[in-house]
Formats: sequence, structure tokens, C-alpha cells
Amino acid sequence: MSDHGYAVFDDPYCYPGTFVLKNRADLRDARRLQAFELEMSALRAEEPLPNGRFGPAHYCAVHRHLFGDVYSWAGKYRTVRTAKGGNVFCYPEHIDAQMTELFTRLRQPAFKDSASARAFVGSAAAFLAELNALHPFREGNGRAQLAFMRLVSVRAGHALDFAKLRSRAFLTAMIKSFDRELGPLEGELRKLL
Repeated sequence: MSDHGYAVFDDPYCYPGTFVLKNRADLRDARRLQAFELEMSALRAEEPLPNGRFGPAHYCAVHRHLFGDVYSWAGKYRTVRTAKGGNVFCYPEHIDAQMTELFTRLRQPAFKDSASARAFVGSAAAFLAELNALHPFREGNGRAQLAFMRLVSVRAGHALDFAKLRSRAFLTAMIKSFDRELGPLEGELRKLL
């Protein structure tokens, strides 16, 4: 189990004998790395996010934008199996195909600017739950998800204000969504409109 609560097997992303992710600053202390990662990703989040076609490549570009200063593998799908809190995320050998399939949902009417806020929130919650279950990157999935959903929400005409996000309630809703219980996540997203 790592310091972030993840269970990982045969993790080449970490310095040998540790749970500290290899990083561009060569920080070997988990707390210092966490602070550095948070600072760098927060600075990058203040910049305009990459434009794209709202597909997997665009999502990878957002992750790379947020975490490229910290990790050499930013924007690349993970190659190890991982789990958190007893929930096993998508096996790495299936990430590419599952991401391609998931991102076709962004073409649905609920993601168009003519859709109602209710339709958007319902579809956004389902999309976000699936994206979280895929967990395509070794680290930084949550922040990349929120940044990307901001772009999706603006395009759909229902901008989500993540400054209003209540971290604990949102995290609880995300955990429940892993078991396809989407009501709490829909509720949290509605509060961000």
C-alpha cells in the first residue's frame, strides 16, 4: 500500500524500496513530493488548458499539462495494475480500448449546448464515474478529471464551478459511483452549476 492509499503491484514508477513516485525533481520524500506536485499542478491549472476534440488524446494532453513538470510519464496511460480502498481499477491492458469507448459518450445530446442542465448533470456523473473507474494514469487522475470536466461543462453550456466543490462530500460521491450509485455524484455536480 502506498502513501496515497493505492495498492500497486510491481511498480516501476516508484524509487526502489519505496512508495515514492519517480519525479523530475528527484524528491525521495513522499510529503515533499506531494507538496511539489500540488504546487506545480495548481500553477498549471491557472493557465489555459489545452484545446482538443474532447477525446482520449485531449484528456491525455490535459493530464500532461497539469503534471508534466512533475512526472516524465504525465499524459501516458499507466502500465501497472492498481487499486484504492478495495476498488480495483481498469487493468492497464484494457485502458486504451475502454477510454476510446467511453469518450464516444461525449457525442451524446446531453453534452451539447442545447441539453438541459438536468440531462447534462446525469450524463456527466455517469461519464465521470466511468472515467474514475478506468483511472488511466498512475497519479493525478482526480485533478485531471475535474479539469477536463470543466472543459466539457463549458462546451455544453453548463459551466461547473469547481471552486464550490466540497472535497469530502465529492470524494464520498465518487467512491459511491464506483458501485454505480450515481445519485450522490449528480447531487454534488448540481451544486457546482
